[in-house]
Parts: sequence; structure tokens; C-alpha cells
Amino acid sequence: MDAFLKAAIDEAKKGMAEGGIPTGSVLVIDNQIVSRGHNKRVQKGSAILHAEMDCLENGGRLTAPDYRRATLYSTLSPCDMCSGAILLYGIPKVVIGENRTFRGPEAYLSCRDVELVFTDSLECYQLLQNFIKANPKLWKEDIGL
Repeated sequence: MDAFLKAAIDEAKKGMAEGGIPTGSVLVIDNQIVSRGHNKRVQKGSAILHAEMDCLENGGRLTAPDYRRATLYSTLSPCDMCSGAILLYGIPKVVIGENRTFRGPEAYLSCRDVELVFTDSLECYQLLQNFIKANPKLWKEDIGL
């Protein structure tokens, strides 16, 4: 398994251990992790802290050239909000752990020249399936259903 996807999965597990939704993300620039995050909507009572948003926030103020060299790893297909941040900052590549549980606007990202890499990670899938089985109401809230 890719070490960066593994780091995103570790973030997802942290979120789950904190009582939150098990999704994680890391931002990689020049083959180095520059920030990490996991879904903290439950933990912080936040409306927006999906894993990708937490990761970007934790990275602080990076420059536009930094973002244009970045790859964002996410354990789950990014939602509309997170995809908007990817486009806003010009992140050219997103590695997606799984998109069977939830599929964000992948076609839109692709048509805006974002390279999407699908790993179909069984570990990412199982983390979310187990969570959803135990917490269906919380999952639906997180994805806006």
C-alpha cells in the first residue's frame, strides 16, 4: 500500500477513535506530507471539517505554487465542498481511497483537469461500512442526507 494513503487511513482511524467519522486526508508536496487531517465535524461541532478541509486548514497558508505541486490523498471521494477547495487552490491530483460508499463530483474535477487516482482500498471501504452500520444517522448527517 502507498505510504501516503496509509497515512490518510491512520488519520481516519484517529477520527474514529475520537468518536467521529472515519475519513482521513494528507497533503503531499515534493514527496513529503505537509499536512494531515481527519473528519472533525462531531468532535468540534463543525459544519465544515471534513477530512480534506481539516487537512487543508492544518497546512496553514501555503503559496499557489505549493498547491500546484501538491497531491491530496483522501480515504473517500471528496464531496462538493472539499472538491471546491481542491479547485480553488489548484491542487492538480487527488488520490481516492474508495468511492463505493460515496461518490463526490469526480466528473467535474476531471473536466477541470484534476487527475484522479482511484485505489479502491478495501481497508477504506470496510472502515466506513462498519461505521455506517453502527451510526447510520450520523453518516447521513455528514453527507447531507
